[in-house]
Amino acid sequence: MYKVLSIAKNNYMLDIKSKLVLKILVKECPYGSYNIIESKDIISAMPNKYKIDAEGLENILTFLERQEYISIKYDDDGLYCLCVLPFGSELLENDENKKREDKTPRLWLFILLVFISCFVASLLGTMIANILIPH
Repeated sequence: MYKVLSIAKNNYMLDIKSKLVLKILVKECPYGSYNIIESKDIISAMPNKYKIDAEGLENILTFLERQEYISIKYDDDGLYCLCVLPFGSELLENDENKKREDKTPRLWLFILLVFISCFVASLLGTMIANILIPH
């Protein structure tokens, strides 16, 4: 129960740039293994809309480490040895699951509206046909 509450709390505090950096790190460090990554590789993988500089990346990585989303073994002039901790991976999985759940009701609503509009159209077509074609 405590873990679920802390996920919701930390998820609220994680901004879009931090989430994007975390997603990049998950791709670069699969299965929670340590990997050596250059800061310029992370910066170049960021979308143009959310570009950051080296200092901004360092601040984000420090924040992610303090929140226990990642673990940094060492930092040497823009060269990082780090891994994504289970809590960081779980946060991204929860976000993806929430997005999927949010889309599902819209799909059912769309299907229902299509069904109702087809039913009404066929009913109107039948009524117009009965009026125009004498028996």
